[in-house]
Amino acid sequence: MALMPIQVTFRGFAGSDALDAEIREHVAWLEKFYEGIVRCRVLVELPHRHRHGGRHFHVRIEVTVPGGAPIVVSHEPSLHAGLKDVEDETARKRTEVEHVHRYAGAAIRDAFDAARRRLEDFAREQRGVVKTHAVPAHGRIAEISTADGFGFIEADEHRVYFNRASLLGDAFAELAVGTPVTFVEEQDDKGPQASTVRALGKQRHVAP
Repeated sequence: MALMPIQVTFRGFAGSDALDAEIREHVAWLEKFYEGIVRCRVLVELPHRHRHGGRHFHVRIEVTVPGGAPIVVSHEPSLHAGLKDVEDETARKRTEVEHVHRYAGAAIRDAFDAARRRLEDFAREQRGVVKTHAVPAHGRIAEISTADGFGFIEADEHRVYFNRASLLGDAFAELAVGTPVTFVEEQDDKGPQASTVRALGKQRHVAP
């Protein structure tokens, strides 16, 4: 387990020892990608408007590293997460507590995966290593949901998913359909996903 100070906060719902333990395991997992983590703070919040649905958890991870600004990942689940599909009969029979913790756990895992990518990029920057195999591709925003914090990039006749945490410079609100971007395409178990998305300019979609 990680030895650095870890602060875990649950807001808007009753946390559990199981979720707390899962978060601490994920923090320890992050150390495999960057050994110099000084501190980690994690907030798992269920906004008031979503408390009855139990799905839309907000997870904020702040990782303090030496010699740099804190790495902050703010994650909200989207349709890409796969848990917003129509629930089967077994899921509907679960208790409310099980239901809430199920979606909280999924949001936590996605947030830590985003934090892992940020830490890997930070470690490469510190070493001065350039990913020669990950040449940025060019594309345009094909679809975006500012409320849910995700979208799709169209490039080379296919679409690539991205979310708020993928974007450099915290400029998600400035994106619009048609905005040109560069990005690095990665593959995960859900399909192609963009990281290190950089907006090149503003270009709003004009209907024909």
